[in-house]
Amino acid sequence: MLLEIRDLGFEHAELSHGTRISLLPGIMDAVEAGEIKISSLHNFCPLPIGVNFSAPNLYRFSAEKPVERENALRHTRKTIEMAARLKAPVVVLHYGSIEMKDYTDKLVELVGRGGKETPKYRKLVEEVIKKREARKEPHIDRSNELLRRLLPEVEKLGLKLGIENREAVEELPLESDYPVLFQEFSSPAIVYWHDTGHAQIKENLGFIQHAFHLESMRERLFGFHIHDVQFPGRDHCAPGTGTVNFAALRPFVKPEHIKVFEFSPSLTVDELKSGVAHVKKLWGE
Repeated sequence: MLLEIRDLGFEHAELSHGTRISLLPGIMDAVEAGEIKISSLHNFCPLPIGVNFSAPNLYRFSAEKPVERENALRHTRKTIEMAARLKAPVVVLHYGSIEMKDYTDKLVELVGRGGKETPKYRKLVEEVIKKREARKEPHIDRSNELLRRLLPEVEKLGLKLGIENREAVEELPLESDYPVLFQEFSSPAIVYWHDTGHAQIKENLGFIQHAFHLESMRERLFGFHIHDVQFPGRDHCAPGTGTVNFAALRPFVKPEHIKVFEFSPSLTVDELKSGVAHVKKLWGE
């Protein structure tokens, strides 16, 4: 797997939340042999034993049940330990979600049918915003508590925890709450991780302006997941084939930022190479 990635022209790879524990010996052999470097790990990595599918939200930081939060803590620690062993500088993680009805799929469906400007859509958005604000605080508090417990460990190892922006309107952090989060966690070990596809879906739904949001996060920005979105919500497409305006994001991209292409397995090699070339043309090598 890693050799195929290298042969496509990548010197680094991210180990994602679909990495089974049985793959780790081969991965470590490839890294130790200098075949490839690991740029980042995405929580939870490796997958918990008995789980054979990508499961980044298997255990939520924000969960009401203590046992789920403890599992989130335990498996995040395992990911951090693996990142240290593989000399990866950052662990990307999801921050939890607010317990409420799933509105995101319904919003995407309405926008896809041309209903974004209708009273029905505006009413649904108002309902989402009202419920999120009313219910978010205990979920944020629980997520913050886990982050406080993890912070000394990542600081000791010299690693970063990248809080990823999410596409679902129920998930944390809400875009408006990032400034408060980073004010509370001023440590340079806690950073922002920007997913271009997730942000674009939020823009397509009318919740944020993509480039403006990225600009507001530029001081804590550490890395990217790069993919495009075919309107309104089909993500992990090749850059240049969807609605992400990569040129508008260029002013906030620095050479030191980690840039991970996150493609659908359905893409062909030619589509992958075309997408990479599109971003490099706009962002530079």
